[in-house]
Amino acid sequence: MSATTLILIILVLSYIGYLLGRSKARSIAGGELVSLHSLPSYHGAYVAVWCGIPALLLLALWVVLEPQVADMILRSNLPDSTISGLTPPQLSLLITDIKNLATGNIVSREVDPALQAAADGYSSALWISNMALIVVALSVAILGIGYARGHIEKELRARNRVERVVRIIMVVASTIAIFTTIGIVASLIFEASRFFARVSFLEFLFGLQWSPQTAIRAEQVGSSGAFGAVPIFAGTFLITIIAMCVAVPVGLFSAIYMSEYAGPKFRSVAKPILEVLAGVPTVVYGFFAALTVAPMFRGFGESIGLDVSSESALAAGMVMGVMIIPFVSSLSDDVMNAVPQTLRDGSFALGATKSETIKQVILPAALPGIVGAVLLAVSRAIGETMIVVMAAGLAANLTANPLEAVTTVTVQIVTLLVGDQEFDSAKTLAAFALGLVLFFITLCLNVFALSIVRKYREKYD
Repeated sequence: MSATTLILIILVLSYIGYLLGRSKARSIAGGELVSLHSLPSYHGAYVAVWCGIPALLLLALWVVLEPQVADMILRSNLPDSTISGLTPPQLSLLITDIKNLATGNIVSREVDPALQAAADGYSSALWISNMALIVVALSVAILGIGYARGHIEKELRARNRVERVVRIIMVVASTIAIFTTIGIVASLIFEASRFFARVSFLEFLFGLQWSPQTAIRAEQVGSSGAFGAVPIFAGTFLITIIAMCVAVPVGLFSAIYMSEYAGPKFRSVAKPILEVLAGVPTVVYGFFAALTVAPMFRGFGESIGLDVSSESALAAGMVMGVMIIPFVSSLSDDVMNAVPQTLRDGSFALGATKSETIKQVILPAALPGIVGAVLLAVSRAIGETMIVVMAAGLAANLTANPLEAVTTVTVQIVTLLVGDQEFDSAKTLAAFALGLVLFFITLCLNVFALSIVRKYREKYD
C-alpha cells in the first residue's frame, strides 16, 4: 500500500470520527444544544483531530526514518567477504546496486547469488516495514477515535482545544515557510562566498565580460575565466522591460474594460479566454517565438534595412509579455471588482464621468493590488528561462539594442548547472552568485513597490 492510499484511509477514518463525535455530542445534549459548552461540530472535529493528527505524524516520521533504518539493516547483513577491501565509494555503489536490483532497476554489475540474496533481504525488510506502518498507523487512528469519543461530555471545551490545534498548525506552517526562506538564503550566501573567495566581488559585479570557462588542466587553452556579470544583468533587464511594456498596458487596459465597461456575457467569455494564456506551457511560447516571431522581426527588419539577429531580445520580450498578460489582467480585474460600489456611486453623484471615476477613485483604491500584480509579472519575467533560450540565445552581449541576441540570469544558471558538475570550481559556483544577486535585486524591487503603495494608497473610512 502506498503512502497516498494510507493517507486517504486515515482521512476517511478522521471523517468517520467526526461523525461519531458529533452524534455523541448530540445524544448527550438530548436535544438541548445550549447545555453543551461547544457545538456538536466542534466535538466531531475534536475526535477527528485525535484520529488524524497522531496517525499522520507517525506516518511522516516513519517515511523519514525508514530509508535510514533499512540502509543500516542492509549494511549490517552484508557478509564480510563481500564488503572487505571496498573503499567508501565502492561500498556506496554496491548498496545502490542492491537497492536497484530490489526495485527492479538496472544494476552496474553482474548479478551474483550474494547480490541477489542481499536484494531479496532488502525487499523483505521494506515489505515488513510497509505492513508494520499500515498496522500501526491505522491502530493509532482507531485508538484516537475511541479515546476522544470516550472523553466527550457537556463540559468538554472542544472548541478551545480544536482552535488551539489549528493555531499550532498555522504557527508550524509559518515557521516552516520562514525557515525555508532562511535556508534558501543561507545556502546561496554560503555557496556564493565560496565563489567570491576565488573571484573578486568587484570583478563579478562590475565586469563587462562573461566567459565562465575555467581551466581544468594547466595546459588547457580557451578558458579565460571572465566572470563579469554586467552583460547578463543587462540582458535580463532589457528583456524584462520589453515584456512589461507589452504586458502592463495590455493587461491593465483589458482589466479596466472587463471590470468597468464590459457586460456580463462578454466578461464571462473574454476573461476565461484571456486566462488560457497563463496555461500554455512556456516551451510552446518558446517555439512560437523561435519559429514565428523572431523570423518575422528579422524579415521585417531586412525589408527596411535593419540588421536584426535571428535570436533577439525583442522577440523574446514580446512573446514573454504576451505570456504574462493574464497575470496583470486577471489580478487587476479582481482587485478593481473588490472596490466597494459605494465609492463609484458617490463619484457619480458628485458629477464625475465614468473615466474620471476610474482615474480618480477606482485606480487609487486598487493601487496596492495592481502593484502586486505588476510585481508578480516582473518576477515571472525575470525568472523565465525557456523563451529566452529559444528566442534570445545564450550570448552574453552587453547591449541596449533589442535587435541583438542577449541572455539572462536564469538561462546562465541553468547552463552552468547542466550535467555532472564539480561543485568546487568557480564556473559552477558562479550560478549561486548570480542567484544571490538576483535575490537581492528582487528584494529591492519589493521594498520599492511597498514604499510606492504606502505613499499613494487611498484610505477610506
